[in-house]
Order: sequence, then C-alpha cells, then structure tokens
Amino acid sequence: MSVTAPLGFRAAGIAAGIKSGGARDLALVVNDGPSRAAAGVFTANRVKAAPVLWSQQVLAGGRLRAVVLNSGGANACTGPEGFQDTHATAEKVAEVLEDSAGEVAVCSTGLIGERLPMDVLLAGVETVATQLSRDGGLAAADAIRTTDTVSKISFRRGSGYMVGGMAKGAGMLAPSLATMLCVITTDADLTSEELDAVLRRATARTFDRLDTDGCMSTNDTVLLLSSGAAGVKPDLAEFEQKVHEVCADLARQLLVDAEGASKAIAIEVVGADSEDDAVKVGRAVSRSNLLKCAIHGEDPNWGRVLAAVGTTDAVFEPERLNVAINGIWICRGGAVGDDRSKVDMRPRDVTITIDLSAGPHTATVHTTDLTAEYVHENSAYSS
Repeated sequence: MSVTAPLGFRAAGIAAGIKSGGARDLALVVNDGPSRAAAGVFTANRVKAAPVLWSQQVLAGGRLRAVVLNSGGANACTGPEGFQDTHATAEKVAEVLEDSAGEVAVCSTGLIGERLPMDVLLAGVETVATQLSRDGGLAAADAIRTTDTVSKISFRRGSGYMVGGMAKGAGMLAPSLATMLCVITTDADLTSEELDAVLRRATARTFDRLDTDGCMSTNDTVLLLSSGAAGVKPDLAEFEQKVHEVCADLARQLLVDAEGASKAIAIEVVGADSEDDAVKVGRAVSRSNLLKCAIHGEDPNWGRVLAAVGTTDAVFEPERLNVAINGIWICRGGAVGDDRSKVDMRPRDVTITIDLSAGPHTATVHTTDLTAEYVHENSAYSS
C-alpha cells in the first residue's frame, strides 16, 4: 500500500533504460479525481534542478493531474537545455494522458550535471502510461530509488479516507526537506490551500529535522495530492495528524537506510528557550563529524556534544547543561555526571538528550553515525 492506497490514484514504475543496470528508473502517478487539488514544498538550496523550477511553477496553480519521476539523473545544473528537457517530459505525459502539461509535476534524482537521455525517457513515458493501475504503487516506489537499498512506502487510514505515500533518499540528507523525492496522496476532499498548510507543518517537523550529513540537495520535492474520491471532507486536525504520521514514517525509513549508517541517532533537545533554539542546537550536534565518529565507535563522548552546542547562539548557560546518552546522564551541570561505562552503546538506535535548562521548549533532530562505508559510497559516486 503506497500512493495508490487512496481511491482515485493509479501508478506504475518501469525500467526505461535511463539507468545502465536495467533497474526500474521511471515512475508515473496519476490523479483521476474528481479533485486535482495539490501542494508542494521544495528544496531551499539556491541551486535548484530544472524539475524543481518547473514543478514550483506548476504548483502555483494548486492543481496536479500527474507526477512523473525518474531516477538515474538529477537534471540539475544542466542549463536552459535541462529546463527544456523537463518541459518536454511534462508535455509527453500530458500527451499520453490527453491533458495539460501545466498540471504535470516532474521530479528527477541522480547525478548532478548531466543531461537526461531524452529519447529513452520519452519512450519510457509512453510505456509506463500503459501500465498504470491501482496495484502500481510498489513498482513506482521502486523506480525512484538511487542508492536506496529498499523502497520506502507508508499509509494511514483516517475517518472514511486514506493517506498514502512513497519516498526515496539515502544520502545528502539535510534540511530543508532532507534529500528526497516524496509523493503523498489522499482521497479526502480538501482545497489546495488546506493541503499547503498541512504539508508545510508536517514537513517542518519531520523531513526538515532529518540531517544525516549536512548536505542539502538541489532536487528535494514533497508533493501532496488530493483526489477527493472518498467524498469525505475530513476533520483538518485528524487529517494533519495522518499526514504527519506518514511523513514521520517515511523520514524514519530514510534515516535507517542512510548511506553506510550503522546507528540511527535521535538528538532530543529539551529545556530550550524556544523551539527554534532547540532545533538549532539539535542541528549543530547532528553535524558534528567528531561526535558521529564517536557514536560509530560506540564511545559516549559527551564532550563533543557540549562543544557542538557551544557553537550556536541558543540561550543557555554552560554550567547548566546536562547530557544523557541512552538514558544515562553522563554530563550534569556542564561537567562529569554519571559513570559513562553505564551507557549501553550497542543498540542501533542511540538517543542523545540535551537539557539546556533555559525554558520549556523541545525538538528532536535525527542523524546517523559517520562510517567508512559512507565515505566509500560517496568517494566514487560519479565514476
């Protein structure tokens, strides 16, 4: 159950030949309505891929009939020709669906700086359209993988409606959005404005707090589409909770599949003067390569946590900082706390709790350890 769990959606994924190895590399998700309301959030990177620029323009209208996604090439930093390729892709989807290119979002993922093989891609659009079905969600999720080892899907059932989603991402995971392509669907009946508000709040506390390597992608895209096929106008609070749950589930799947990772690290910041401070501190700690190496070596080195906290402008007093790793408060009052030998570092999941003792606010940022496998994966990515 994925993007086709809600009524009104069909999907497919095929091996079009964009990737050299013969794996699936082209997906299509189609909204059969009756509604076409949609919303999207995109990377905050100033260097944006052509599909992001195109899809941002399309989403200004608040409607989507389809999303076409390819792996095997990011179509980023490809100049005006790359944008023309994106436009041609949307036009081809519109042709096979007998619809408007102005309601077709385009997403791409893969190596930056190379044009896509358009003859192969456009022929693939014709083929993938013939395979659209309610059972095609899993194939679509598989087709958008790059270095992902598994497909990532999720769904939740609301009061008379469904929310489903698929995502890809295993490297360059950092705000804003984390590096990812994600399509979320629902058969609830909502306006594009309602979808936009819900999506922005959900991504802000899920994908935006996933930071495995501090590297922001050029292609991040999260789309939320409503078919309205269930005929249900949902309670907005419940609907937002369901979307949040799907986003959180997918974000967790991205985290545990991060390139080379052996530990999933939750950095809980409590006692902050503001939520922004809590996020700021969590993000600084998540990007400490020294700490990430220590966690990989199962060394509860709390000094590296404090050093990272101290690089921020968050409100705190150094002599009031407390740090726990997996429930053991090994730093109290900015100094030595409980015996660090009590910390069990063997589990895959590691929780670092940082108490700023400065207020009532909290936030959690998620990261991974730094491993030789991560370096190996990214040392020869383009060759």
